[in-house]
Amino acid sequence: MKRLALLSVLILAAAVPMTTANATSVHRPTQYVVSNTPGDTLEGIAVTRDGTMYVTSVGTGAVYRGNTRSSRLSLFLPPGQDGRTSATGVHVDRWGRVLVAGASTSKLFLYDARGRLIDVQHAAVGSFLNDFTIVGDAVYVTDSAHNQLWRAPLTRDGLGKLEPWITRDRIQPTPYFLNGIVTDGRVLLVGEQGQDVTYRVDLHTKQVSVLNVPNGILSGDGYLLEGHRLYAVHNAGGGKYVTRLAILNDDLTAATLVADSSPAAAGATPTTIARDRGRLLWVNSQLDIAPGTPPYTVSVVPGLR
Repeated sequence: MKRLALLSVLILAAAVPMTTANATSVHRPTQYVVSNTPGDTLEGIAVTRDGTMYVTSVGTGAVYRGNTRSSRLSLFLPPGQDGRTSATGVHVDRWGRVLVAGASTSKLFLYDARGRLIDVQHAAVGSFLNDFTIVGDAVYVTDSAHNQLWRAPLTRDGLGKLEPWITRDRIQPTPYFLNGIVTDGRVLLVGEQGQDVTYRVDLHTKQVSVLNVPNGILSGDGYLLEGHRLYAVHNAGGGKYVTRLAILNDDLTAATLVADSSPAAAGATPTTIARDRGRLLWVNSQLDIAPGTPPYTVSVVPGLR
């Protein structure tokens, strides 16, 4: 989901290519048709190492599945099933299970690889569970309505109780729209689109600080962390959306902006991002012109890897 952000930054360097021989040995489309259902506005994406892709619909709660070698996805979880009338973040855990953030349903869902419901946990009424990240035996979830972080145990047996972990009053500057979240196992990096910052949260002490970005603005919707490389789907203002790449220092307290992708197509409103070997994929949600017009698609991020 998006908030308008203003930006005036000159990007001076290009990203380091990550293409390998394996990444180019199999043909993969540059655009994927996820859904032709009117109102099926997309939001979240996850891609596994074998190329399995999951995409969620914030408009209906449907979850789609496909493979990066094929240009069309198919329905994995029907809209409205299990009370899942909206869906945002999606990830696959180390046991191959699929977790789905239920957005305004205030629920976090856990499914097996066949799409059978294993567990569902409830946050407070009125929560908007947007995105989440998995750290060891727990999952941490952003709430864009109450602007706090939730935590639930995640084990082979299923999900534990979803409980508040850091509330809004403990975060400065005060957040207005918490969104993307990633981790290196030591800290959480959390996007905040109302204040145009990225928070750094120490997982041990719960201390919250603002990531220092001396050469511009780093905030966004979907985040992707790969070592010291942090990617953010960034609203640059005026309908311009890019994926922004920053290089982090060793303790993830500071970042230097190094590159932007080419802008998304007009009206595409990309939200979240995932790695597919030597390239990046983003979801063309059309949220700026919601509910948008089918087909709803995922495409390769242009000009950045």
